[in-house]
Amino acid sequence: MRILVTGGAGFIGSHLVEHLCRAYPGATVVTFDKLTYATSRATLAELARHKNHVFVRGDVANPEDVEPVFRNGVDVVFHLAAESHVDRSIADPEAFVRTNVFGTYCVLEMARRYDVQKVVVVSTDAVYGPIAQGTAGEDAPLLPSSPYAASKAGGDLLCQAYVRTYRLPVVLTRCTNNYGPRQHPEKLIPKAILCALEDRPIPLYGDGEQRRDWLYVEDHCRALEAAMVKGEAGDVFHIAAGEERTNREVAEAVLRLLGRDPSHVVHVPDRPGHDRRYALDDRRTRRRLGWAPRVSFAEGLARTVAWYRRHRDWWTCGC
Repeated sequence: MRILVTGGAGFIGSHLVEHLCRAYPGATVVTFDKLTYATSRATLAELARHKNHVFVRGDVANPEDVEPVFRNGVDVVFHLAAESHVDRSIADPEAFVRTNVFGTYCVLEMARRYDVQKVVVVSTDAVYGPIAQGTAGEDAPLLPSSPYAASKAGGDLLCQAYVRTYRLPVVLTRCTNNYGPRQHPEKLIPKAILCALEDRPIPLYGDGEQRRDWLYVEDHCRALEAAMVKGEAGDVFHIAAGEERTNREVAEAVLRLLGRDPSHVVHVPDRPGHDRRYALDDRRTRRRLGWAPRVSFAEGLARTVAWYRRHRDWWTCGC
């Protein structure tokens, strides 16, 4: 079996590649990645230790880069390549439309041409927009607030169109906020950790009361594998942890683990279109896939903080 992971040198992608290399030692796992600012050469060095891993550099939104990978043979695709930082999408929406919409089209089209057996596409809870109360089901309307969320929603709609028009075996997953080792410090948890380690203030948008559900990256990878094995064309699976916290609570938890005072939190002006709360109903996923998260937020955060303490030179602090 030959498994392609687009965005396999990124945060979630690299953990998924490692998971698949271990779970399927007889398969070839191919990482296809542009190597943007959010990736690390150190990550690639770790992946290279797996004998069944292959790296191909390329842009997911460039068909001339993508087609040769499919021409060499692909059985399963995990499509994770994406621009993912909301702040950057506000400053430069074009890059997000190119990668997240046209890049998804390129992957779907090549999968169609080369008869790929299964395509698992990784999306986000942000496509639903703010959920004031309760949880969003898989059939909830897509009401994205940011250019990032809108570009992901556009890719999701292409997936559904390719299922209905071409009967392409696409399984769509939407997850809550991921965290864990190797995440770029533009995201809240690694930013908070690195700022605390450097004795810098941790900036929080607005009042810091925005709520997110926090999913440990290894749990996400197990769910993606289950979606590959058990998912069927047109399925949409929500992957959630049931670990809802405010941004302020997350920052304070980091400070406690590092023995810092809560006064290290500072509030900065809120960003435009900042959704107050996301929440997914994942009961169907747990029932259909037989999956449930194993790592609590307390345990996952402790693991993550410990990793960054051991790898202080991994990233230049983005605080």
